[in-house]
Amino acid sequence: MKITRAADLVSNRGPAAYFTGVVRVDELAGAAAPGSAVRVVRVAFEPGARTAWHTHPHGQILQILNGVARVQRAGEPLLEVQAGDAVWFEPGERHWHGAAPGGPMVHLAVQLADAAGQNVTWLDHVTDAEYGA
Repeated sequence: MKITRAADLVSNRGPAAYFTGVVRVDELAGAAAPGSAVRVVRVAFEPGARTAWHTHPHGQILQILNGVARVQRAGEPLLEVQAGDAVWFEPGERHWHGAAPGGPMVHLAVQLADAAGQNVTWLDHVTDAEYGA
C-alpha cells in the first residue's frame, strides 16, 4: 500500500500546447509509477478552460467531481454534464472537454497506455466557435 498525502501530490499547470485557459493537472496514478499502464489524473479547469482535441488508444472515462463540464466528440453536438456524471470516450474517438463558462470544473480522468506507453494523442486546439457552439 502507498499513501500519497494531499500536500505531496504533484500538481502542474496544463501546458498551453494541450489546453486553452488555466488548468491544473494532479497526477494520482500512472506517470509517477514507472511501467504503469493506467493513468489517473484530477484536472481542475478555470471557467472556459478546455483541452485541445485529442484521442486515447484505449478510451477514456471522466468522472465529473465539481461544476459543469462541456464535452464533445467530433461530428456531434456539444453537451454539458455536471458533478456526479461520468463520460466514456471510445478508443480513438476524437474529443475534447473543459469547464463551462459560468464556473470552474474538476474531473477525474482515467485512461490506459498502449504498448509504446502512450495514453493520449494531442491534436488541434478547440476554437472559440467550437467551444461556444
